[in-house]
Amino acid sequence: MTGLQGSGSKLSVEQLCRLAEVPRAAFYRRWQDYAPKQEETALRDKLQQLCLANRHYGYRRITALMKRDGWHINHKRVQQLMREDNLLCVRKPIFRPATTDSRHGWRIWPNLARHLDPSEVNQLWVADITYVRLAEAFVYLAVILDAFSRKVVGWAMADHLRAELALDALTMALERRPVVAGGLVHHSDRGIQYACGDYIARLEAAGILPSMSRVGCPYDNAMAESFMKTLKQEEVNGADYRDLADAAKHIGSFLEEIYNRQRLHSALAYRSPDEYEHISPRAAAQQPLAVTANRCP
Repeated sequence: MTGLQGSGSKLSVEQLCRLAEVPRAAFYRRWQDYAPKQEETALRDKLQQLCLANRHYGYRRITALMKRDGWHINHKRVQQLMREDNLLCVRKPIFRPATTDSRHGWRIWPNLARHLDPSEVNQLWVADITYVRLAEAFVYLAVILDAFSRKVVGWAMADHLRAELALDALTMALERRPVVAGGLVHHSDRGIQYACGDYIARLEAAGILPSMSRVGCPYDNAMAESFMKTLKQEEVNGADYRDLADAAKHIGSFLEEIYNRQRLHSALAYRSPDEYEHISPRAAAQQPLAVTANRCP
């Protein structure tokens, strides 16, 4: 075992004890009394810091953060310590009003997303709308995700469910992500906001292929549903937004700064969407889309 460095050389514990005229047994007894306790305290302190900064992370994501900071610890140990220190996140379901109205006369487009496994950005976008509760009213959030990286590429908030809400999110996505005509599928539910003429016309003008979920198949838009669940658990639930502007400010900050840039995704090998896109290989042309098994008949 090596000890302190002095005069350009490293001294062993035995040499240090001999110089200090201290028995080695006494040194190890004292080390056994204090060093493990200090390490345990430092470990718990680090866990407390990470859990407070990422209050909705489970033990697996906290483990990934610990390893990034140089701690050699497995997820079982992290789970045990989080349970002992009451640091496990608590998730509470809440009432969800309907945001989808598929009772309309617009065309229902075939589901193209069920055959796609994107290998690069701008191959598959998924869109959805959810509610956000204020003190005495509801406002609504429309989002568009890039299915390759789970990144939020477009979003908009309003106090109504008209098509302009979804169109505003699409406008943001198109401004941020130049697309190749015919190379991108846009998938959504069958809601009137996505099926109406104005929205489809905007997709077609950009060369984007519309796709819609099938009836009775919850897996078709599972990625968007999963994102909405994360948003509610990690930002919306428990928040006390004053009004639409206040909600848009806080939710926008969460989407842009935390979700896209910081939040670790288990499906992305515990990387953030921005990090995952940055390290992915970029081809000069669009990659062909792979075919995957269809989970619904």
